[in-house]
Amino acid sequence: MDVRKALLTAAGAGQRTLPLQTIVAGDGRVRTVLRVLLDEVLEAGIEEVAVVVRPGDEPAFVAAAADAASRLHFVPQPEPLGYAHAVHCATDALGGVPFLHLVGDHLFVRAGASGDARELCGMAQRAAACVSAVQPTREHELVRFGAVGGRRVPGEERLYEVQRVLEKPTPTQAEQELHVPGLRAGHYLCFFGMHVWTPSVMDALDARFRSGDPRAVVLSDVLDEVARRERYLALEMRGRRYDLGDRYGLLAAQLAIGLRGRDRERVLDTVLDVLMQRERTRLEGAEPSGDA
Repeated sequence: MDVRKALLTAAGAGQRTLPLQTIVAGDGRVRTVLRVLLDEVLEAGIEEVAVVVRPGDEPAFVAAAADAASRLHFVPQPEPLGYAHAVHCATDALGGVPFLHLVGDHLFVRAGASGDARELCGMAQRAAACVSAVQPTREHELVRFGAVGGRRVPGEERLYEVQRVLEKPTPTQAEQELHVPGLRAGHYLCFFGMHVWTPSVMDALDARFRSGDPRAVVLSDVLDEVARRERYLALEMRGRRYDLGDRYGLLAAQLAIGLRGRDRERVLDTVLDVLMQRERTRLEGAEPSGDA
């Protein structure tokens, strides 16, 4: 299975401007979030990237992509009908082939020399199956992510056979339906924001749009259906995901990237200086005034 196309969704009301934000990359250069994501994608061997945008946003994304703009193919989402609809809009652009999918409001900070997208594509190609990147996540964060349940593949440390997929489950639902043997208590495998999907996912998605209300289609339900019909894997990533739409998400991502990049000593000195100034202010405020 060859993966040469990618899909990036960036049309959501709270998402569309996030890829246009600037960040200092690990090499010390200022880049947009979009350009950093494209670096991740292109390193994985992707040749063409379909980007779902709100109509009229194309020029801003071309500028943000800089010298990688020639790899982009824009797909308009004319109405804000949700995440599943955004993915469905790209059906023709993806041309019925396996593809890498990244959400546009996350940044991925690698743990090793190789990128997470490259590792994920490599696993999907070897397994010839859908593979979603996942990360063990505390149960109080379940309200923010789709999550999977299943069992570890024999002989594999970080690979799982997916048996169930639920969108933002409650802790009770997760405990009952998303148990994963060997995972720490109170933790569940939640989506990382990165997937490799086969055409069967788009076929199942299209069937749901043809048969019901577009606003009622939930992508996790489609993936749950696929998991019941064919082999579907989840790969636990060594890197970390940062949701830029979360409060202080961009700050957390910048710190994580900076502490792994060439300017890590400078970043660490800055963080320590801020903490020391805060502690100094606290202590000064606690001193008696001398008027007693």
